[in-house]
Amino acid sequence: MIKKTISILALIIPLLFYSQNKETINWITYNSITIEDANPDSELMIFKENIPNKFNNTKIYGFGEASHNTKEFFNLKAKFFKHLVKNQGVKIFIMEESYQAESGINEWISGGKGDIKTIAKNFNIGFWYTKEIVNLLEWMREYNIGKTTEEQIRFYGMDIQIGEKINQEIRKYVFKNKITIDENLLTVADSCANKKIDFSKLESWWQIQVPKLYKLKQEILNSNKESNDSKTIVRSLDYLISYTEYASLIKEKYPKSTQFRDLKMFENVKYIVENESKNGKAFIWAHNEHINKREMYYSGSNIINLGRHLKDYYKDDYYSVGFDFGTGKIKGYVLDKNKGNYWKTFHIEKPFKKTYANTLMNVEKDIYFVDLENAFNNEPTKFFSKKSKHLVIGGGGYQPKPLYKIMSSKIYNETYDGLIFVKKISVPNYTLD
Repeated sequence: MIKKTISILALIIPLLFYSQNKETINWITYNSITIEDANPDSELMIFKENIPNKFNNTKIYGFGEASHNTKEFFNLKAKFFKHLVKNQGVKIFIMEESYQAESGINEWISGGKGDIKTIAKNFNIGFWYTKEIVNLLEWMREYNIGKTTEEQIRFYGMDIQIGEKINQEIRKYVFKNKITIDENLLTVADSCANKKIDFSKLESWWQIQVPKLYKLKQEILNSNKESNDSKTIVRSLDYLISYTEYASLIKEKYPKSTQFRDLKMFENVKYIVENESKNGKAFIWAHNEHINKREMYYSGSNIINLGRHLKDYYKDDYYSVGFDFGTGKIKGYVLDKNKGNYWKTFHIEKPFKKTYANTLMNVEKDIYFVDLENAFNNEPTKFFSKKSKHLVIGGGGYQPKPLYKIMSSKIYNETYDGLIFVKKISVPNYTLD
């Protein structure tokens, strides 16, 4: 009798799973919004006719990426940014990039000298040195022609992982405004800016410098020098202080430095939105794990990220868009003692089992957008409310061995407001012509 019952269940359970899976796929097919292509220069025609109300009424748009080196993610984000510029009045572009990249890029997109090769050198994050991203900067430059400063697109960096050159900006400001500053404090700024973080060890040196940088900041504030660049120099100092504080937390109990980095990115975004945006609107370009509205890595980690801070502070004025994919080519960094370390292109031929992508791949659309509020309220199988796995591909790119290290469990309804699924991905173009 027991054997017979087990045999019946063995037949019924797969049928029930198949039926539920089919119901999920049917709902997504009819309720997702088709994205016609990943061409960054074409219009979002179908999306414009079906824009979710929450997306339409928000102010700050966080667009993620499931990896930092994927052509389609870059082009789709460029496509949405252009849509938001033309239809929602978004003029502030904030990137997971350094503060130091801003001045050179803003000078160029405002009509300054240079070309796409020289302008790309402003990036301190190597992933952005691609044809897809410099093409977007070129579009910004063309858009800005003939417009007033208030009407132009502006580029901002929010990350704090680099200190280089900030000391030069501080010294230039002090000299220009003839401010009397203790040279020892300026030397501290030099040392902090020029010293790179050693992620393999904890160094007490950084902690000793932090109070000295705060003293330098106070002396500059006490100088009461009012100039066009006084706000800029304080912001510059704050980035250097954040960089030094971040370095002082490396190798402390995980995830202290990770959370600190995202907290500072939030503070930088908040400053930019409140001081640089005329309408309170902005577009944020970063990894999924930074822009999602819940937490980093796996559901239940409670590692508070940039997106969580933004959602807690701005409520429905922040909209988080995540990316997922099924198959395609992607780069990964290989550690090889014999050959030396190198980047390799891997080919993911099919989505992995027990992942969201394994189901999403079956929808008969190449690229589509899912409004997760609609899914939460109306999708009958609660597919997006159930914990499932997805790939977390960070700075080292795709790492297939061991795969479990980049496979994480999420609940998509808790993680994003919207999801863009791309069936097939490819590597960006790293040749700048």
